[in-house]
Amino acid sequence: MQSLSDAERKAIVELARQGVVEAVCHARLVHPIPKQGVFARRCGVFVTLHLQGRLRGCIGVIEAREPLGESLVRCAAGAALEDPRFPPMRPEEVNEVEIEVSLLSELQRIKPEEIEIGKHGLVVERGSRRGLLLPQVATEHQLGREEFLQEACVKAGLARDAWEDPGTMVSGFTCEIVAQDK
Repeated sequence: MQSLSDAERKAIVELARQGVVEAVCHARLVHPIPKQGVFARRCGVFVTLHLQGRLRGCIGVIEAREPLGESLVRCAAGAALEDPRFPPMRPEEVNEVEIEVSLLSELQRIKPEEIEIGKHGLVVERGSRRGLLLPQVATEHQLGREEFLQEACVKAGLARDAWEDPGTMVSGFTCEIVAQDK
């Protein structure tokens, strides 16, 4: 994944913010959605929202099925309104929300000893169950490799030690993280 320019980084955060505002305050998606430049790229993307330093929503797509602009708008709206862990965001919260966008590299099979905390995110899959943790989760919660693998298994609805089973697929990815200037 090629590095982003400052202008592209700013545009990504601005479109994510616009996606949150349109969804929360006007019950609609951004229209028209930009499709040129960086927004034409195809990659997995997660939008994470924080309010007063606490997680407020996080929704994303692992595989790029549409251009980044489309995915970004949908994920921003979803993080604000559809994360099942939180009630829908209220209009009065919109101005205070901090937005972080994670652009994912392609998934690659990874061995436990190859995982670098802070660099790799994880996807654990077995059957129809799948759990993803972004790289920043391990650093924010001071998780070691094994704990990170265990938490990814839990996120997938699997036993904590499912990563050790040959029938469980563990993939890694890296992220380019774009956040608003604070």
